Parts: sequence; C-alpha cells; structure tokens
Amino acid sequence: MGYTATELMICCASRILEDQKTIAVGTGIPVAAGMLAQKLHAPHLTIMFEAGGIAPELPTMPISVGDSRTYYRAIMAASMNEVMNFAQKGMIDFTFLSGAQIDMYGNLNSTMIGDNYHRPKVRLPGSGGANDLASLCWKTIIIMKHDHKKWVEKVDFLTSPGYLTGPGAREKAGLPANTGPFRVICDFGVWGFHPETKKIQLISLHPGVTLEQVQKETQFPIEMMTELTHTEEPTPEELHLLRTEVDPQGYILRRG
Repeated sequence: MGYTATELMICCASRILEDQKTIAVGTGIPVAAGMLAQKLHAPHLTIMFEAGGIAPELPTMPISVGDSRTYYRAIMAASMNEVMNFAQKGMIDFTFLSGAQIDMYGNLNSTMIGDNYHRPKVRLPGSGGANDLASLCWKTIIIMKHDHKKWVEKVDFLTSPGYLTGPGAREKAGLPANTGPFRVICDFGVWGFHPETKKIQLISLHPGVTLEQVQKETQFPIEMMTELTHTEEPTPEELHLLRTEVDPQGYILRRG
C-alpha cells in the first residue's frame, strides 16, 4: 500500500506511545498518533487535551483542542490550568510539540525569526502551553518538518526548553530531573538524544532518504546512533485504521 509522509510520521509517533501511560496532545498528528496507539497496542493510554478534556473516548478526529469531541465520555472536563497542574505534579508521561526551529539539544522556537525581538523578520504564535509541557512532562516527542531553515545550530528564540546548553543544564535551570526531549520525528527520519552529551542523534532513516540529503538540510553536523537503521514502513493494518477509523474525513491525512 502506498502512504504519505504524514501517515508515516503518525505511525512512527504511535509506536512510541505505551499502554497505561498519559499523554498531553494538541490536534493534528499528535491526536492521530494517540488514537492509532489506542486502537493497536495501547488501549489504556490516557489522552489529555490542553483545553481540559481528560481521557475522552474520541468518536472521530477533533479539529481543535476545544472541540466537543475532546470531552466525549471523558472522565473529566477540566481546564488548561488543571492540565498544566497535572504536568507540574509529574502526572504526564508524554507530550507532543513542534516549532519553527530546533537545535541540536532539542530546544524549540515558536516565537520569532530574526535577531531583534521587537523587530523580527517573522512573528510567530509564541508558546501557548508548549513551554510548560516541555519543562514538566517526562518525555517530549517533537514532530516537525526537516529543512535547512528549521534545523539550526542555535534557535533565534528559546520558546520551549530541550536540553538547553547540554548535560545538567535543565536541572541547573530548575527543571525536573529526567525530563526533556525523547524523540524527534520528521519527514526524513526518527531521532533520539545521547544520554550523556544530550545532543540529537539519528536513529533511523525513512525509506528512500539518504544521509547526504539529511545533512544538506541540517545546519549542524549529524550524529548517529551506533547502528543506524531504516524506519519500518506503515503496515496495512496501521494504514487501514488511520484512513477508516482515526481520520476518515481526511482532516489531517488529506491535508498532509
């Protein structure tokens, strides 16, 4: 079966999620990954929406974090304040984030492009709840497009903390130990972070992608895991569930 880059990224994200865990999601690829995981291998994954829907039984794909479907048969209709409170208490295992820029330590920028905050080249939406989630959730999964303008040596503005400047920097800044970026999923491959240096490392290349292609679109030298692998393609079952049960209206898949 043929598949799109978006479908591959959703499947990669879904495979990371574990049963009996909690995850804070926004709409789009994150909620699709959560729904797919629930249908395949993590039936007891608890999905939390930033606007306050806690553990809903999602009938179909919601189109916003405040969509009524995010509260359908939920165990709690909470608020953004309560969801962030759950994160502060260490109750959220995974979260999904993205940004306009990422650097080698997983720091994200979604605020501005340029070197002058008051006169930026591009003004972006800002943090929303991203800084809180990146700071307090145990494992952050980043999903974003890979190109030379986005994968930079140093972000123009630090919106959401990764490992900041390297080992020990998160803890020195007052953030909880053992938290931070866990995986980065892009249209080229899947990435992790070195346990000691905290630098991003390539784990697997997507089918048809070369190292030369990835390096050309990355402003810093690529580091690799000891054994670089190739990403497993979506299975027929994954694609069938994505297209018929997760997003039959094509809100995400058709746009992707």
